[in-house]
Amino acid sequence: MTAVKAAPRHTPPRVPGVHRAEPPALRRLRRVPSHVTLLLVCGLWAVPVLGLFVNSFRTAYDVAGSGWWHAFTDGGALTFENYRQVLTANHLGDAFLNSLLVTFPAVTVLMCVGSVAAFALARISFPGRAAVTAVILALAVVPIQVTLAPVLRLYNSAHLAGTFAGVWLVHVGLALPFAIYLLRSFFAALPRDLFEASELDGATMLEMFLRIAIPLARPALASVAIFQVIWIWNDLLVALIFLGGDPTVAPLTVSIANLVNTSTGQGAELLTAAAFISMSLPMLIFVFLQRFFVRGLLAGALK
Repeated sequence: MTAVKAAPRHTPPRVPGVHRAEPPALRRLRRVPSHVTLLLVCGLWAVPVLGLFVNSFRTAYDVAGSGWWHAFTDGGALTFENYRQVLTANHLGDAFLNSLLVTFPAVTVLMCVGSVAAFALARISFPGRAAVTAVILALAVVPIQVTLAPVLRLYNSAHLAGTFAGVWLVHVGLALPFAIYLLRSFFAALPRDLFEASELDGATMLEMFLRIAIPLARPALASVAIFQVIWIWNDLLVALIFLGGDPTVAPLTVSIANLVNTSTGQGAELLTAAAFISMSLPMLIFVFLQRFFVRGLLAGALK
């Protein structure tokens, strides 16, 4: 009986420049160093936040006598007294509302004016457009400290110092060049065919802005809005100069700076609760809008 020989296995020829797909297990193994590095960085960032959160529930004696990690080992008493005191006795609740009144109207006006100006610079041809763009780019790098003294002198003569309208104008003016530059780059990267087709269909420039540019620019608009909300919310210099320390208009940053008595040092234990209240809103906004933030930063980078 003749044995049947097995047919030789045919190995497909290797094509130069074409790489075979790696097995899933090998791909996961290659990602381990990156994942470990990211976990370490996140852990280093989270430790101070955890310590701040734990200390916000500890008494003044415990905060002054031991580190925050002793709250898990010594069995120290945890209390809400710090939060009650800063929200009521130190008027931090009113300061929180003042920060909302300063931040969100300023960001709303900034987004409306900045998006219109950016669309005009990106899509409307007019004499001197390149010069206007260059001036706006130059204004984006002007230090804030250079503008404070002349603007404050102007505000004093116009009786705008110490008012919400005055600080809105300052924040809008300082942030407008950056917002216009970023949004203009996004609008300029949009396909020209979309606007030419809509123009053939009889759409006006306003309709193209509202129905084409704005819906496509939502990631970029969200990125600019997140940037400005966090910057204005955490601002101390502009608020202190143009609003002052009056509790009726002082935002969170000014009120927190006044918590600790500079001569005696009393009130340091309240800073933990006050700081956590102050950072809660920017953290929530960044966490829930993170995907828009990342998409906006990458908008226009890849086609």
